[in-house]
Amino acid sequence: MTSESKVILLLTGASHFSVHASMLIFPAIIITLKDYFNVGIDTLGWMYMLSSFMFGLGSIPAGLFEKKVGEKKLLILFQIGASISGLIIALANDVRIMTLGMMLLGLSASIYHPAGLTIISRRIQQTSKAMGFHGIAGSLGLAVGPLLAAWFSSTLDWRFAYLSMILLWLILAVLTTILIPEKNMMEDVQEKIRPKHSKLKPLVTYYIITSLIGLAFTGFITYMPVFFSNNAYSFSFFNDKIFAGGIATTIVLISGIPGQYFGGKWGHYYKKTRILFITCLMHIPLLLIFYFGSGAIILISGILLGFVHFTYQPIGNAMIAEYTSSLTRGIGYGFSFFLSFGVGSIASGIGGILTVQYGVSSVFLFVALLMLIATIISFFLMRIT
Repeated sequence: MTSESKVILLLTGASHFSVHASMLIFPAIIITLKDYFNVGIDTLGWMYMLSSFMFGLGSIPAGLFEKKVGEKKLLILFQIGASISGLIIALANDVRIMTLGMMLLGLSASIYHPAGLTIISRRIQQTSKAMGFHGIAGSLGLAVGPLLAAWFSSTLDWRFAYLSMILLWLILAVLTTILIPEKNMMEDVQEKIRPKHSKLKPLVTYYIITSLIGLAFTGFITYMPVFFSNNAYSFSFFNDKIFAGGIATTIVLISGIPGQYFGGKWGHYYKKTRILFITCLMHIPLLLIFYFGSGAIILISGILLGFVHFTYQPIGNAMIAEYTSSLTRGIGYGFSFFLSFGVGSIASGIGGILTVQYGVSSVFLFVALLMLIATIISFFLMRIT
């Protein structure tokens, strides 16, 4: 890997870390925000749904915009926009301002994936491996976000979690401006082995699968901190249930780091559609344990779930690179992340209703059903490719 590739991977990795860390601060402090703003969990669920929907929705225009301005400028736009959004959230004193800030944060964060993934797929030759390391950084963000939020909420104030992210974004904006060189926007280091035109049938099939996985992920990750907080007595030595829930969720998400690594490695050597089918299938029993199980077995299942789920991400990102041309790569990633996070955001709203009506464990039964459907469709994708 060239020195330029390493710089790109470092800065995109840090940006990826910041995206997922910032988006998972909110779920980790739902119980704190419930008391602070004096609203119900279902209301907070819909608030987070709006933020997640913007996170997905903005990916489509960001993907189109990338064709005009290039991935570097788009990356800087994300970093500056996220800084402004984080400041609005940190200064929020009522639920309306908080909702506005969360929606703007989702919109700003939506810019990242079309920019970051496109620059990796165009400028780094070992795409699957690079996607694996890039995914590891995102998994670290997913793991650190809840822990950071829970720690600040328990020791200082929940606002400091967002303030720390603002500092990181401003540093990244400066480094991205200085260190990433400008290049021909459509130049692709692997253009000779990539398609000149998008492969429509497998791409559409993959998009259906990614919608279902996005719904499942948003569902279980939004309510996992609440689930662990409510069940902290069965596996935790911490007296503070919010901190215990954050710690447990962090442990689950840290297990995604080796998943990202092995997903990137396996995707380089084995058929990607087969790995996708196996990972979809393995989600089902692990999610059902959250509904039917109790005690430490739930945490063990969560750790395995984290590994299995994040194995899929570098595989899926590399598949999009295979199914799209360089010209359509940005919008290809943009549409994928709209489906993952925009369509997927609906699960946080549905999850809030299920939690109020039937208890938080019912969310995991719901997402297990979604993964059953994803497994069936991924088997079809494996057959047609």
